[in-house]
Amino acid sequence: MAAEMALSHQAPHDVLSEAELEEMAQRKPPTKPSLRGCLRKTRCSGSAAKSLLFRFLPFLRWLPRYPIKDWLLGDIVSGFSVGIMHLPQGLAYALLAGLPPVTGLYSSFYPVFLYFFFGTSRHNSVGPFAVISVMIGSLTDSLVPSENFLESVNGSNATVNEELRDAARVELVATITVLTGIFQVALGLLQFGFVVTYLSDPLVRGYTTAASVHVLVSQLKNVFGVSQGEHSGPLSLFVTIIDLCKKLPDTNVGTLVTSIIAIVVILIVKELNHKFAAKLPMPIPIELITIIVSTGISYGVNLNDKFGISVVGNIPSGLKPPVAPNISYFGQVAGNAFAIAVVGYAICISLGKIFALKHGYKVDSNQELIALGLCNFLGGFFQCFAISCSMSRSLVQESTGGNSQVAGVIASMVILVTILKIGELFRDLPKAILAAIIIANLKGMFKQFSDLSALWKSNQVDLLVWIMTFIATLLLNLDIGLAASVAFGLLTVIFRTQLPHYSILGRISDTDVYRDVVEYEMAQEVPGVKIFRSSSTVYFANVELYAEALKQKSGIDVDRLIEKKKKALKKLKKEQKKLEKEKAKRKKNAEDGPGLAVIELSAGEPSEPTLHSLGLPQPSFYAIILDFSPVSFVDTVSIKILKNIFRDFREIEVDVFIASCPVSVLAQLERGNFFSSAITKHSFFPSVHDAVVHISRERHQALVDHSTRM
Repeated sequence: MAAEMALSHQAPHDVLSEAELEEMAQRKPPTKPSLRGCLRKTRCSGSAAKSLLFRFLPFLRWLPRYPIKDWLLGDIVSGFSVGIMHLPQGLAYALLAGLPPVTGLYSSFYPVFLYFFFGTSRHNSVGPFAVISVMIGSLTDSLVPSENFLESVNGSNATVNEELRDAARVELVATITVLTGIFQVALGLLQFGFVVTYLSDPLVRGYTTAASVHVLVSQLKNVFGVSQGEHSGPLSLFVTIIDLCKKLPDTNVGTLVTSIIAIVVILIVKELNHKFAAKLPMPIPIELITIIVSTGISYGVNLNDKFGISVVGNIPSGLKPPVAPNISYFGQVAGNAFAIAVVGYAICISLGKIFALKHGYKVDSNQELIALGLCNFLGGFFQCFAISCSMSRSLVQESTGGNSQVAGVIASMVILVTILKIGELFRDLPKAILAAIIIANLKGMFKQFSDLSALWKSNQVDLLVWIMTFIATLLLNLDIGLAASVAFGLLTVIFRTQLPHYSILGRISDTDVYRDVVEYEMAQEVPGVKIFRSSSTVYFANVELYAEALKQKSGIDVDRLIEKKKKALKKLKKEQKKLEKEKAKRKKNAEDGPGLAVIELSAGEPSEPTLHSLGLPQPSFYAIILDFSPVSFVDTVSIKILKNIFRDFREIEVDVFIASCPVSVLAQLERGNFFSSAITKHSFFPSVHDAVVHISRERHQALVDHSTRM
């Protein structure tokens, strides 16, 4: 009865009493509506259709309420600023992806324009991004290497047919981009936006830092003006560095000087932009200025012919009709496309949430996945490569007064004008300038090395994830490195749940609060009761450790005591058999045997042996309470071990109780046949304090009954 009274005080959201569970079992399920009724309610529902339309086309919700007077000017200034940044970065990141420069302009136009309709972030600037570009570049180098397009000239020298190579690479990358979009849209429609949660912040930052090293190394050939073979696969980064070192004597001095000057100038002006951000109406577009000036100098001086400085070459003007992807590539690039989809989304949603939190609006993670997927899917038909969000462009879009994706539309119009009329003017742009722009923009990524000192002080497991991700990505390349990093990150989660913090709780006097007796001086153990708590849930990977920690924290060798009890019982049984034989012998031989037999039978049968009667040490406690408040689920293995815990402690005359067990866990225990005649729901209590009160009351009653019998 006392247990039932304790259960009746449970919180409604923690544990259900046995009576309530029986009532739920007996309660009839509600009558299911007919299919025709459901269809009648949902079919052609105007509000449902409107809600669905607003969900997939978010601009329909905010555009009619767009505050023209307050936002338009800021969006115009922001759009032009970001559009000016898109131009040099698009050209540079196309070079990084191993593609013709014009594809960078396409990737800066179509996705940016499409994001206006589908995106939910007001400040994200989508488009080419260095990490995604280098991931694509590693694929173009491995699947469509330049060596496949060598043509002999004059019967001896062999040169690369760049036109055929570029066409093949564009076809490959367009297919990858379409497949990336398919993955992202599918994940978004299936509400799998949470998939990015497996990419922790230390993992993403370690990965992008390592990717930045790949980006830097890939551009050194353009900085030094040497030609290099293309390497891919594990350790390709180091093979590339060794190959570059061998070719340093062939450095083109003009290219090296051009690169160094451009990098220094861009970094200095970017630092001035940051320092005087509050005073400048918009950042100085140093990248665009560098491109214009260097193109003019290259054209006027003829750097290509006189100094051998490599230039971009022809940039076709105008837009091209859509082309269907080559689906025969799907099988080869599916894994890489999925990796690009996840990394691109992870970067995009993390930036979107930062700006949303700062400006007080919400970003729909699943819709962002769909938006990014549609930008990639549709862009792939127009020779775009996969895109994400750029931190530098997004910061400029926000800092220059951008309030909505109207700024993105204006930026895309700037790129459209460039594609139609201006792009062809950049044919004499030195590739060294594009390499300088790429390298200068890596400064923010390399600042992430400062994470190491911060993580060392705050969380060394996260530090280990950062370092292992960085090393794996450097050694194994971007695709395999990402998979290895995610696997290692998940292993750290398993490791943490396998080795949680175990504690014995004590009561803080005059309260119903129970805390770790080691960490809280005011917490005192309840006499005769051990309250055990684990900081993690209990499942197959850690339940045996849980049982061992419980026995260790109890302060008594449970297994040894059980073994001693078994030996004592075995010895007692032998003695009883020996005694019975002696009795039978005396009964047969002694003349007064029947009278003696009657006297012995009147003594009654012996009671159940106890530790005390067997001469064994008794535990200093008589009850254990398992605090299940951190337990979120149990499995068949943990249920089996929990049964063993009840059995083992009952063997040494200690009762086991469970407190603060969630309703879902209680239901799992019931489905797993945990309960029996030996283990009932009377052992469960809504809180630790309820269990302590019940145990104390039962103990007091047992002592009273014992003294009464005496």
